[in-house]
Amino acid sequence: MTLRLDAPGPTTGVRRFGRASRWAHRTTAALMGVCVVTAACLYVPQLAELVGRRELVVRVHEWAGLALPVPVLAGLASRAFRADLGFLNRFGPHDRVWLRAALRRDKRRASRPAGKFNAGQKIYAAWIAGATLVMLGTGLLMWFTHLTPLVWRTSATFVHDWLALTIGIVLAGHIGMALGDPEARRGMRTGSVSREWAEREHSLWRP
Repeated sequence: MTLRLDAPGPTTGVRRFGRASRWAHRTTAALMGVCVVTAACLYVPQLAELVGRRELVVRVHEWAGLALPVPVLAGLASRAFRADLGFLNRFGPHDRVWLRAALRRDKRRASRPAGKFNAGQKIYAAWIAGATLVMLGTGLLMWFTHLTPLVWRTSATFVHDWLALTIGIVLAGHIGMALGDPEARRGMRTGSVSREWAEREHSLWRP
């Protein structure tokens, strides 16, 4: 099945995400949400006083962080999920065109060609994956204090805290963009999007 830009036709559904991709996204989002909320309860004094039970909050934060890579690793058993990762990991000439248009704040659809994922989504996916691995590594250094020297733990704490703040800001932007695109949210929720949206937002995508 291909998308034809020269034939409007009736608005029909197009399959965008399989079950494994949607499950991995939802589970990762839930775990990330737990990490963000528990981190806020640990570092914001007002929330810490309101919630209390610091030791429990620390344990929930640690185990949610350890579990973050699990949904993606489990999703690798799905061929469709691996294909989505391949699309996210592949940049082409049209992605450079999309980025130039974004930097110029050119919002014309013709100026922002995209395959299944646009360049912004690819950069976000790569950044959040790398940030998650760094957070996992620094978190382990902070957790197993007896295995590393003090200077390592101090450096890990510095990186972990400031990267956590950056992740919170980036996630807020990601959620804000999702809230502004109901059709994209429907694609992640149900797996299908309208053909009209696919042709408009991802003109190079051939489902």
